[in-house]
Amino acid sequence: MNVALWIAAGLLALVALTGGLTKSFIPKEKLATFHGAEWTAGFGANAIRTLGVLELLAAVGLVLPEALGTAPVMVPVTAACWIALMVGAMITHGRLGQYKLVAVNVVYLAIAASVAVGRF
Repeated sequence: MNVALWIAAGLLALVALTGGLTKSFIPKEKLATFHGAEWTAGFGANAIRTLGVLELLAAVGLVLPEALGTAPVMVPVTAACWIALMVGAMITHGRLGQYKLVAVNVVYLAIAASVAVGRF
């Protein structure tokens, strides 16, 4: 079970790292041209960057506390926060009719829920 939780947390951390780097360092105008990132056209650059930083923090919080053995309770707390982020992503993509991306967000939400329950 521990190995499965590590794999799940590592997968989510990779997703969060990728999304965080993209939102933090790619300009809004260019980001809005990417498939799945059309939603950025309706948001301010600072809001997008804030989401990116939150995703970078999630990438760290999903793996590092357990790996270092310091404050391991932060892993399920981070996973619970990731669930909230995915609910927001599902709403945003749903409003744009991007139902395949909503399904991807549901998968990420389910993985995060399993990490949260397994690590609590």
